[in-house]
Amino acid sequence: MAESFVADGIAVITGGASGIGRAAARRAARAGMRIAMVDVNAAKLAATADELAQTLGADKVLTSTADVADAAAMAALARDVESRWGSPTLLMNNAAAFVSGGAGGILDPIENWQRLFAVNVLGIVNGVQAFLPGMLAAGRPGVIVNTGSKQGLTNPPGNPAYNTSKAAVNAYSQNLARDLRERPGSHISAHLLIPGWTTTGEAEHRSGAWLPEQVIDFMEAAIARGAFFILCPDDETSTETDHKRILWNVLDIIENRPALSRWHPDHKAAFAEFMARPLPTAK
Repeated sequence: MAESFVADGIAVITGGASGIGRAAARRAARAGMRIAMVDVNAAKLAATADELAQTLGADKVLTSTADVADAAAMAALARDVESRWGSPTLLMNNAAAFVSGGAGGILDPIENWQRLFAVNVLGIVNGVQAFLPGMLAAGRPGVIVNTGSKQGLTNPPGNPAYNTSKAAVNAYSQNLARDLRERPGSHISAHLLIPGWTTTGEAEHRSGAWLPEQVIDFMEAAIARGAFFILCPDDETSTETDHKRILWNVLDIIENRPALSRWHPDHKAAFAEFMARPLPTAK
């Protein structure tokens, strides 16, 4: 099965200066990979690069403040990486924007919607468009990881712009994985990373949350066994709970219930009963 972190491999990690992206970069450094990190926070990017250079040497760490929403900037980065080292063996499209849901809900400012889609959706598309041709041409095994969100699966009320962007990441990543699986001569696999409650950025770590390093450990093991959906639990929410919530949403369609019936007062008791029962056994 696929390996995420391989000695002498090449990792390109967007959103690499903090959180899950930084944890991935540290893991890549321990494996002896060459690492290109992308982040719009120049100060954090420089600090992370200095840290990694102590392990790898400065010649094996490349940084870029390119905005993943800028297709031309990502294409230029791909040319730079490939001219120095070759095409990546790991492309981790991890950069994301988050704007807290405002009072307007569906009528939140259009600028919020545009920025979230530019980074969260087109940022991933731009990363794939920039790096995948070289990865395919190299003819060697490689891995693409796109970072999604449980909010793109369960769609909780309160932040429709973010939820919708992450639902699009799910749809896009599934299409990417199928394309690579069926494409003649491809040795590239695609995977959707779906973190649970994770301490990221400068947030104080709270009981119940996972550390970014736990997410990366879980991701690496899931990719090694060939998983596409990398649905991470945390210390507060189990995998079974996640599966039940996702299944309830799917059953909304099949049973023609009201949209987001999990939060509908007429279905509150039924949802509670459903969550209390054992998860139906998959065939």
